[in-house]
Order: sequence, then structure tokens, then C-alpha cells
Amino acid sequence: QAQLVESGGGLVQAGGSLRLSCVSSESILSDDAVDWYRQAPGKQRELVASFTRVGDTVYTDSAKGRFTISRDNAKNTVYLQMNSLKPEDTAVYYCHVLFSRRGFDIWGQGTQVTVSS
Repeated sequence: QAQLVESGGGLVQAGGSLRLSCVSSESILSDDAVDWYRQAPGKQRELVASFTRVGDTVYTDSAKGRFTISRDNAKNTVYLQMNSLKPEDTAVYYCHVLFSRRGFDIWGQGTQVTVSS
């Protein structure tokens, strides 16, 4: 059964950095879409950053200039580098992969990021 395992979350002070990792048990191909979402308490899950199927990167306005999504297909791993963290970035962060040729998508279990002021 395909699965994603996230890691790298934790507690950090405002202005600090974290790098999240997401390892897939399935091979990630170049035309698979990969995303990072987050969900804060009492709020809906929101998209943070994406690699589209055509290889473009997309960021939500709050992430632009601070977060960077990257991928290493050889390691079946997706990363989210988060710099200049703010308390409002506190949330559970989820990795999501759409395996476009295989016709299914999967979610990771989430990793908690807490930014203290």
C-alpha cells in the first residue's frame, strides 16, 4: 500500500527555519504533482506550495519568498524549506502526491510545526 511519511516538524522561534521531508513508498515521477498543505486549529486545510504536473512551482501568497518546495525523484522525496517562520505558520503540515499516470493520490499523516513568538 502506497504511503507518504513526513518528518522535520517541531517547535521553533519566530524567524527560525525548518525543513520538512516527505518520503514516498512509491516512485515519484517527473509528471506527478506534489503539494504541501497545512491545517491550523479551527481552520480549513490550505495549499502552501505545489509542484504541478508540468513542473511549475506555485506558492500561496503567505509562503512566497519564505518557503521553497523541492523534490528529489531519485529518493522519492519532497521537501519544504521554511525560512523566516512566523507564529501564524503554526499548523499541521501535510504532504500530498498525485500519481498522474497511476491514477491515484495519497496523503501523509502530517507533521506538526509550532512557531513561538
